Amino acid sequence: MQTNEMAAKIADGNGFIAALDQSGGSTPKALNGYGVEDGAWADDEEMFGLIHAMRSRIISSPCFSGDKVIGAILFERTMDGTVDGKPTTQALIERGVVPFIKIDKGLEDEANGVQLMKPMPDFDALLTRANSHGVFGTKERSVINLANPEGIAAIVVQQFEVARQVLAHGLVPIIEPEVNIRSAERAAADAILRDEIIKALDAMPGDDRVMLKLSIPATAGLFDALVDHPRVLRVVALSGGFARAEACAQLARNRGMIASFSRALLSDLRTQMDDDAFDASLGGAIDEIHAASTTKTVAS
Repeated sequence: MQTNEMAAKIADGNGFIAALDQSGGSTPKALNGYGVEDGAWADDEEMFGLIHAMRSRIISSPCFSGDKVIGAILFERTMDGTVDGKPTTQALIERGVVPFIKIDKGLEDEANGVQLMKPMPDFDALLTRANSHGVFGTKERSVINLANPEGIAAIVVQQFEVARQVLAHGLVPIIEPEVNIRSAERAAADAILRDEIIKALDAMPGDDRVMLKLSIPATAGLFDALVDHPRVLRVVALSGGFARAEACAQLARNRGMIASFSRALLSDLRTQMDDDAFDASLGGAIDEIHAASTTKTVAS
């Protein structure tokens, strides 16, 4: 796929984006969920080798193709690795799946009810390397815990500052200001975030477009204005800790939003499964998430 073909697939593709980007802090939990016990690795290199083996198995599965999975977000080490003897991004592109890369380096401590992104050393070098691998876009995550207008405004400012640097490298940024779904102020935070994002989108120069990765809103349809905004290529949803059935039920109530799930996609997979059981489990999850992304229970 050329860049214009990738853009068309992400904008109009009938599917969802898989999040395969667990990083250092979340990798042990992801491996535990996959059935790998803590003592199975002696150091970080072995830990990352095990998580890469899991991701390789997912990407190599016959059901993981561009028919339903239109994109995949990778961890930096996954981008630099191989799948079936090919560079990971090449393996994805050959399967019709558009590659993205996670670029943030984790979260700052909470202030004003939010967690901003930590500084990103060697940021330009990473974006240059991503381009060399044929990556289409990036993803950057921060977290909103409270409906604090000052904190949420700061989150959006930082997100769009980083997005401008990504766009300057010819890549498409996925802006991810996650609202904590367990927050008692979730609904109010959703509304403040929507309004701040609209202001930032309206202020964008030129004709660049961004993507948004957002928690499924507490009020269905709250993000319709973002779905329809001319500067937004696609709005994708994170599962945020919901079990897959609940995440899919809530996603299906929001038109124009497609999934970009991680835990909700991978939760039933186990390293002990034989290939037939693994592929059947992954295929079932893909079918369920695809249906929630493409068949809505609300009027258009």
